Parts: sequence; C-alpha cells; structure tokens
Amino acid sequence: MPTEAAAFVPNGVPEAFESPRDRALYRRVAHRSGVELYRAQIVDHAFAPHAHDAFGIGAVEWGVERFRYQGSEHRAGPGSVLLMDEDELHTGRADSAQGWRYRMVYVQGSVLEEISGMPLSRFVQPTVDDPAQGARVTALLDALWQAADTPLAFDSLLSALLEAVVARHARNHTQEQTTGLSLPVLARVRDYIEANLDQTLRLEDLAREAHLSPFHFLRRFKASTRHTPQVFVQARRGARAKALLAQGLPVAEVASTVGLVDQPHLTRLLLRQFGITPGQYQRQLGF
Repeated sequence: MPTEAAAFVPNGVPEAFESPRDRALYRRVAHRSGVELYRAQIVDHAFAPHAHDAFGIGAVEWGVERFRYQGSEHRAGPGSVLLMDEDELHTGRADSAQGWRYRMVYVQGSVLEEISGMPLSRFVQPTVDDPAQGARVTALLDALWQAADTPLAFDSLLSALLEAVVARHARNHTQEQTTGLSLPVLARVRDYIEANLDQTLRLEDLAREAHLSPFHFLRRFKASTRHTPQVFVQARRGARAKALLAQGLPVAEVASTVGLVDQPHLTRLLLRQFGITPGQYQRQLGF
C-alpha cells in the first residue's frame, strides 16, 4: 500500500513507487504546450484520489484496472478506452493479479478544442469496452510517444486520436463544418513544402502559408487531400529522394537533401513507399 505521503503528489503519481513491480513515465512535448504523455504498468500501487488539470484519453493494453470516479466503481479491462474529464477526482488500482498496463495523453481543455474543432464539456462515460477502438487508441498513443520530437508527425497523430475519440464519446459538442482549402492556397502550401523538404516542417509553418490557425489548417488540408500534412510531406520526400537517387547521388546525401535524419531513415521510407531500398534502386538503374 502507498505511504500517507504518497497520496499528496502531483497527478497522484509518486516520484518512486514502493514496489519494484510498479513503474510510470511522463513525457512533455516541447513544441506543443498543454499536452502530456503518460505510460505505466501498475501491480501493487493504489492511487489515492487525485485529478488532472486536463482531459485524459487512454487505453488499457492488458490487465484490469479498478477505479472510483464520480461516486461509482468502474473496471477497465484489456482494450478498454479510458476517458477522464479535467479536474475530476478519481482513484486507481489493479483488479487482476498481473496488474495492468495502460497509456494516456492529457490535453488541456483549450488545446483539445483547438485541435478537434469541437466545444467539449464532458465525456459521456469514463471507460468504454471496445477492444477494436482500444487497440487503435493504444497504437496512436504509442506512435505519439515515438513522434514526440517530430512536430508535424506528432500533431497529425494527435489530431487523428482526438478525431477518433471526441466526436464519438463527448457530450454537448458540435463539430465545425470543414471545407477544403482553395486551389490557390493549396498550391501555395504545396510549393512551400517542396521548397523546404530539407527542413523540419511544423504545422505552424504550413498554416502560416494558408493564413489559418494550425489545427484549423490541418482539418481543411485533410478535407482537400484526404491525408494529413505529415503523410503528404513524407510522400513528397519519398518522391524527391527517388528522383535524386535516379541521378546517381550518394544515398546519405539524398537523405539529408530531403530532410531525413540519416540513411536508415531513407531506407525505411522507400521500403514502405516503393518496396525497395535506395541501394537496390540505384543498382537496378545501373549505378
């Protein structure tokens, strides 16, 4: 059981658990204030009543959690989606011998509304037994953790997560009618991307070209292209890289020219997009 002191820590998570079987990690996102990532595996610890100054969206990967929320007891098993309102007191403890593993993202209310384009009051219920959606939420949260240092990829994933969850499980919201970008604006954004493929592109950079706020731009870009800006940028990087490889340029130089960290990143990109490595492609062209 936790010590008395452990009950009075920020977010209800002590700096160090008493049991070596318990562990938890927080991660802030440098480019996106108001967003915090969290992942944990808990067996022995019992979280005292605590609250977050943000909305929480998460999923249980395996095991079972029991928690008290809004005066009632709830259980969340494998594949369950977790939905926590901001400033709502809740507890948490394992309800299975192996404990439970879960992931969360905490998004401040103003940020959540900006990203989703939906005025949000509360979630309908704190847990949803939907293994298919739980698996999708888990995958998106894991991808967010991996992309925390890649701004455009992170923002695209976060938008996808909120799009999948908020409209389905929040009450008292109306989603804005999203129209696409005009052809001249879309052309201007595409030209900016082409001219800056070697740079770290951010959502704010692209939105500035369209004279829109970042996540309003993201929604309208998706309405125009059916893809996120990140998917579009990676597609352009793959196409540019293939054209440069066809000119016989060294693979490492091509990777740098299209804004990828190193040669292995280029290899993975071309395998996903074209089913061939840079070296194989150049050898087939006779270089």
